[in-house]
Amino acid sequence: MNRYPTWKYALVALCVAVAALYTLPNFFGESPAVQVSSARATVRVDAALLARVESALSQASIAYSGAVLDANSVRVRFADTDIQLKAKDTVDKAVNPDPSDPSYIVALNLLSRSPAWLTKLHALPMYLGLDLRGGVRTGPGGDADRVAARQLVGAAVAERGDPLVPAQELGERREDGRHRRREANEPQRLRHGEVGNAWRGT
Repeated sequence: MNRYPTWKYALVALCVAVAALYTLPNFFGESPAVQVSSARATVRVDAALLARVESALSQASIAYSGAVLDANSVRVRFADTDIQLKAKDTVDKAVNPDPSDPSYIVALNLLSRSPAWLTKLHALPMYLGLDLRGGVRTGPGGDADRVAARQLVGAAVAERGDPLVPAQELGERREDGRHRRREANEPQRLRHGEVGNAWRGT
């Protein structure tokens, strides 16, 4: 026996179908690509740039599975990463004749393999950050020689009963101590000088 009206079941089924449709791009994966964007505000990204990129790839006999021109960049898709790296160098030389003054930025990228009709429906994959992709790895490390040297210095200072201080601070303290002893001895030198002058005067 149905507890809810039929239209509510239909609404739930429609929501599930739409959610499944917009989830599909995540199952197609990504393919390696090369992205060309402008390095200056005065340099335009247009169909002429797309033609230059395709011509350079054709002359180098580099196969690509598609090229896309959008508002900010040209993106070319490739079958694997080896072809992607070779294509990046080829495209960079073609669009930037002078490496010291590049007009375009040529970078490695990834493009979704989802069909075009899903892209037209604005069904895009969920892009993961470096932390979720595993692209950031950190490992603890240390300078064992420096740590051992500090421990030896600390043990030597502790035997003398002095507080453990850095070597630079110890040097500053020694210099300050010499300066204070010099100031303390100065009045004695003055007194001896005054007595000597008085004796010579008499």
